[in-house]
Amino acid sequence: MGTDRHSGAAGGTDRAAAGPLAGRTALVTGASRGIGRGVAERLARDGARVAVHYGNNEVAAKDTVGAIEAAGGSAFAVGAELGRPGDAEALWREFDRHADGLDILVNNAGIGTSRPLEEIGEEEYDRVFAVNTKAPFFIVRQGLGRLRDGGRVVNISSGLARNAVMPDKVAYAMTKAALDVFTRDLSKLLGPRGITVNSVAPGLIDTDNTAELLHATPGGWDRAAAISALGRVGAPADVADVVAFLASDAGRWVTGSWVDATGGSLM
Repeated sequence: MGTDRHSGAAGGTDRAAAGPLAGRTALVTGASRGIGRGVAERLARDGARVAVHYGNNEVAAKDTVGAIEAAGGSAFAVGAELGRPGDAEALWREFDRHADGLDILVNNAGIGTSRPLEEIGEEEYDRVFAVNTKAPFFIVRQGLGRLRDGGRVVNISSGLARNAVMPDKVAYAMTKAALDVFTRDLSKLLGPRGITVNSVAPGLIDTDNTAELLHATPGGWDRAAAISALGRVGAPADVADVVAFLASDAGRWVTGSWVDATGGSLM
């Protein structure tokens, strides 16, 4: 496995090619909206050619690709529903149609569950673990031959993995805690190849998934802002900037870390 980084296909403008991630290929799972879209757009702006993964919403994924291209970047959509048998194989099969290797993998795709412990059934529990924990594990396992030396793996965790402020999200928090353990062990396994592996843990971010809590619940926005030491609700770009740092050469000496991107919500 060599250390050469290349995109496997031409794309983007001279402006994108001049960025700190020029010539590199990235895959962002769950990139059709929310945090994933923010990360995909930021990595593309830094010059990477980005595989925009989606589960079911092809229209949203193509919209993300279109936005990246309109801004002068390069991207392509990759469809595969996670949490089902063969999901990793399906994802990589689609990816291989567009690129011949990978430099940056961002495991962002995830689903949540908000029920009291006594109401969570086995099917719901298994589903959230299948998408949030099992899928990233096998995406990495089957992607090792594609991931170039000197590459980057960033797993999107959650502040809830270390702060029990929402006990009705216990199953979700458990999946993210497991992902954090995977991050630490994987950093040791891949360190000899110069590959860094880190977790980024957002707090409450203004996305479609949090719309009901932040926008539809009276006082929800103000309460969420008050939790943060910075006094505001986070945006996808706030998380994307952290991921971009870890994906760049500037983040080369950071690995096996859990990066708090909650805006001070855990203080």
